[in-house]
Amino acid sequence: MILHSQIIGTGKPFVILHGFLGMGDNWKTLANQFAEDGYEVHLVDQRNHGRSFHDEAFSYELMAQDLLEYANHHELRDFILLGHSMGGKTAMEFSVAHPERVQKLLVADISPKPYPSHHQDILKALSSLDFSEISSRGEADKVLATYIPDLGTRQFLLKNLYWKEKGKLALRINLPILYEKVEAVGRALSSGTVYNGPVLFLKGESSGYIEPLDELLIHKHFPKATIETVAKAGHWLHAENPEEFLEKSLTFFNQTKN
Repeated sequence: MILHSQIIGTGKPFVILHGFLGMGDNWKTLANQFAEDGYEVHLVDQRNHGRSFHDEAFSYELMAQDLLEYANHHELRDFILLGHSMGGKTAMEFSVAHPERVQKLLVADISPKPYPSHHQDILKALSSLDFSEISSRGEADKVLATYIPDLGTRQFLLKNLYWKEKGKLALRINLPILYEKVEAVGRALSSGTVYNGPVLFLKGESSGYIEPLDELLIHKHFPKATIETVAKAGHWLHAENPEEFLEKSLTFFNQTKN
């Protein structure tokens, strides 16, 4: 099965992979801006997310294979690849496995190291949504607010709601499988793997996902990597400071154009 996507603009092929519990649509505003600069932007929904297929199997190797099949289907031979958080892990996995397909790699606020599972509260909150009783987004937000005080996080999660049928809400994500396989989200990039192409790691100034000690590991896997900071931003750096994220991204793309 081929992953679902939105394709925006024409020009140089450019694939964006969202993070855990997200979807390609999260990146639509930035995608429009990238498209204005001459890129054909593919906003891809990864397996068990957005409008893409649901499957009981969930791993970075499989998600990299999904991307390969997507790229083959759309005849993307040589493209720019950007991944945020979980999507960054998939992007790294794909790049070391298929380096000839990736012209440039941008990894947003994630490193190749393993991360402890830390999504349990969010998954618990989503699991508490009883759609036999909830009939509006406002009602769903009230339930989530008992677990998640941060409005921005709730709004991000509520993008997963859709009308399955008239008067009946549901979640697009495959919540049972993502709950069961959440440990896989934090897995490290396989040791000994290398991508020798140009790479930019962007980290949020107040995020903590990429620490100074991670730089050695980053350069072991990605010898040509540069690491830069997006100011006044945390883990959601592309949403919290989109202007600087866009500027640093385009500078990197233009510097490394063949």
